Amino acid sequence: MAVGALALTLAACGSDPAAPGAESTGGSQEGGSTLSGELSGGGASSQESAQEAWRAGFQTANPDVTVNYDPVGSGGGRTGFTDGSYAFAGSDAALDEDEMTAAEAQCGTGGVIEFPGYVSPIAVAFNLEGVDALNLKPEVIAGIFSGEITTWNDDAIAADNPDAELPDAPITVVHRSDDSGTTENFQAYLHEAAPDAWDHEPEGVWPIEGQESAQGTSGVVSAAQSGEGTITYADASQISDLGTVAVGVGDEFVPFSAEAAAEVVAQSPRAEGTADGVYSIELKRDVAGTYPVVLVSYLLACGTYADQAQADLVKGYMSYLVSEDGQQVAADAAGSAPLSADIRDAVLPSIEAITAG
Repeated sequence: MAVGALALTLAACGSDPAAPGAESTGGSQEGGSTLSGELSGGGASSQESAQEAWRAGFQTANPDVTVNYDPVGSGGGRTGFTDGSYAFAGSDAALDEDEMTAAEAQCGTGGVIEFPGYVSPIAVAFNLEGVDALNLKPEVIAGIFSGEITTWNDDAIAADNPDAELPDAPITVVHRSDDSGTTENFQAYLHEAAPDAWDHEPEGVWPIEGQESAQGTSGVVSAAQSGEGTITYADASQISDLGTVAVGVGDEFVPFSAEAAAEVVAQSPRAEGTADGVYSIELKRDVAGTYPVVLVSYLLACGTYADQAQADLVKGYMSYLVSEDGQQVAADAAGSAPLSADIRDAVLPSIEAITAG
């Protein structure tokens, strides 16, 4: 199994009895694990912190297992999954029609399993001396990232932040340079919430040239921290000490939180017309009191694998990720929003049916 050079491998740590979630990890029997071998996946960098926690918990309960996760970005994860380089992948966007066709060809008769495994707010984060928080309406956010609003003391920003000392200084937009599901989700929000100010169709590649860019979630956060007057978008779990935006929803401004992001997902329907193993979500971004800039990051797996040992590893790991304990581990490590019981109950049958064929 090909693994990118950035893959992070956690050593098996069965001697750590305090590892979270270990007691519910799949593949154990009468206190001893029956699983062994190596499992390799990759994809969304937004999942990196959660994947580290999941891998630690899973490997603690299964000391003969090594799990690799390469945070190459959503586009690389989807490519690696559809060409067979990864046994599983993380993606910040559901597979499109062409990608699903390629994935089904790779997976064979068992089909594709796709489900939301990691839900997190996307923070609009900035570096501005003396300012820790701002209120911004959707059309103002779109104007900033499109390059129409270029200075921090612009009247459109000042109107909703009368107490902030906004400098007459340029705004530097930092966006992802790689094909990113976070970018696609952020653009989807802008396109739906402020269509007059953002007319670009949502996609994983940033559509505007001439702005500053960086690779991956950690890259844009680092770039924003390094420059005064910068603004970016990133998974909220990784924004560190940057200032953050409370986003306008109706007549109120809502700061990001896992709870507000979870509520968006809870009130959004499952996409229609998909296969039984595919659970994708049609996000509703205009619900009062919720944080609308949300990332629903998916896990991808096959229903069948050529090797039974590999099938057992994927089934065990995916079962752990979606379990109540696994979701809490991610929430503790990355500030994500645990999946609802309804979503868990809907996706577990497909995961439990993973086998060799």
